[in-house]
Amino acid sequence: MATIVFRHWWAVVLRGVIAILFGLMALTWPRPTLEILVIFFGAFALVSGIFAMVVALGDRGMHERWSMLLAEGVVGIGIGLITFFWPLITALILLYLIAIWAIVTGVMEIAVATWMHRTAGNEWMLLLGGITSLLFGLLLAALPGVGLLALTWLIGIYALVFGVLLVFLGFQRKRLERLVTI
Repeated sequence: MATIVFRHWWAVVLRGVIAILFGLMALTWPRPTLEILVIFFGAFALVSGIFAMVVALGDRGMHERWSMLLAEGVVGIGIGLITFFWPLITALILLYLIAIWAIVTGVMEIAVATWMHRTAGNEWMLLLGGITSLLFGLLLAALPGVGLLALTWLIGIYALVFGVLLVFLGFQRKRLERLVTI
């Protein structure tokens, strides 16, 4: 059982390194980072909507629910266009989506850390990461008017702290894996 818990320590380290790199980018280039996040979201929604419509129209004679996929495509295209024409509104909505994600992630990480503490012990870094995620999400939800560039810096700081904690956790798991397999 213990080897299953520690087997993928490298994935935890890699996740931490990616978070650190993203955090550095957000702190170094806050405005472009925010613009890129909004543009990528808009492009994803638009392209996803186009492909959903292609599939829906291509399958319209094959099943009776093709109209649901067509509606999904229309919504995706609409959201993509809104993103490109009103990026500030999209950025504010994205702020709330990030807040919800951080809150949910934080709660889940706290729950996993609690469970792992009972089964493996010493998962305080994951618990601290969960608390960091939860506080970050609550702060974003409570203070949306602090400015989107400040939000980008806050995201960068959060990503750096969370990434460092994950890197330490991953290497701790590697060390524990060695102890368990000896």
